[in-house]
Formats: sequence, structure tokens, C-alpha cells
Amino acid sequence: MSQIIPFLTIFRKEVNRFFRIWTQTLLPPVINQTLYFLVFGTFVGQAIGSIEGLTYIEFIIPGLVAMTILNASFMNVVSSFFVAKFQRQVEELLVAPMTAHTIILGYTLAAMLRGVIVGVFVYITSQLFVFTRIENTTHLIFITLLSAFVFAQVGFLNAVFAKKFDDISIFPTFILRPLVYFGGVFYSIKHLPDFWQIITKFNPIFYMVDGFRYGFFGVSEVQANHALFILCLFAIIFYMINYALVHKGVRLKS
Repeated sequence: MSQIIPFLTIFRKEVNRFFRIWTQTLLPPVINQTLYFLVFGTFVGQAIGSIEGLTYIEFIIPGLVAMTILNASFMNVVSSFFVAKFQRQVEELLVAPMTAHTIILGYTLAAMLRGVIVGVFVYITSQLFVFTRIENTTHLIFITLLSAFVFAQVGFLNAVFAKKFDDISIFPTFILRPLVYFGGVFYSIKHLPDFWQIITKFNPIFYMVDGFRYGFFGVSEVQANHALFILCLFAIIFYMINYALVHKGVRLKS
């Protein structure tokens, strides 16, 4: 019970921050994905036709929603926590009577909230282009929360090890973005040569996108529960790493 107030303080601070600058945190993802729906879904989609029994714009909706949630959750933590570390606010958190769990979860749940909000906005926007119904609501809720949690943890880890502002863009630029684009957002892996199908199945983003597609339309290229299992595994691993780093003050104490 003693950790509730510190947790809510961090959580409210983070939520107020991204709502205060909503034109930078909430609006741009919606505009970006609207352009994807317009260019790829409408113009390119007319030439491609259908994939897995879905029109092309329907096929890319789950991947674009997933991509939005991942990016928003990641960026919310990595930017906010790094600034707190840069300004030495984190040192104050470490000497305050709060646990590492409280610090991590405060930043994580706020980032998850931002990810879910922009994901919902993007889905609503997609309905302006094509009306769809969600087939597996429970599965979609779990995959959404787990995806947001995992990438909030990845963002937290990135912020811990970042030494300068340029470092917080290295992971999303050189690792996250390629994994997303090669994760089956815009295509079915069945259209790839056998070798690249095997390579894609080592990409964790592929299982997330496939899990979202199953949640939306009941269509998947691998067993639906694989995505949930992989996300749970990554969630545990990254959270344990972050807890150990914060508990020991690694890269956080001057």
C-alpha cells in the first residue's frame, strides 16, 4: 500500500505530459497511418486485390495498428525516462522510499496507455476507409496489452543505456523499424521464398502482427497462441532485466 502514492505520482506525471503535448504524442501517429491507409490501402490495394480472403486494406489494418502501439509505447518511455536520467531526476527517485517495481511500472503503464489510445484512434480512422468487425475481442485485448508492455520495457532498457539524446533513436531506426517492415505488416509471408519465410519466423514482430490479425479477423499464418506465448516470454525477460538495472542503479547513478 505504501507504494500506491509514488506509483500514481509517476503515472499521473507521465500521462499529463503526453496529454499536454498531444499534438506531438497522439496526433502524428494517426496522420501517418492515415497516409498508409490512403496510399497503400486504397491506391496500391486496388492493384493487389485480396490476401488471405481479405481486401488489402483490411489485411494491413492489424499491422498498422500494431506498429502504432509498439512505437508509441516505446517512444513514451525512452524519451521521458532518458530526460529524467539526463536531468538527474532519476537519482531522486532512487533515494526516495519507492521500489524499482514502482518506478518501472509507473513509466510502463503510462506508456501502455498512450499506446492503446493511439492504437484505438488509428483503428477508428481505418473505419473511414473500410468498415470491419473485430472477431476475437479477448485475444485482441491481450495481444494489445502485452505488445504495449513489451515495447515499453524495451524503451525503458534503451533509456537506461543511452548516454546522449542521439542514442535513443538508434534502436527504433536500425532495429525496430526494419523488424516492423519485415514483420508481415504489408504482405503475407506465404508470398516469400522458403528461405525468407524461415528468416521471418525468427522475427518477433511477425508473431505480434499475426496475433493482431487473428484478433481482428480470425486469420493467422501461424498458431494464434504462439504470439501470446512469445510476448509473455519477452515481457518477463525484459522486465527482469530492467528491474535488476534499476535495483542496482546501473547507468542511473553518477
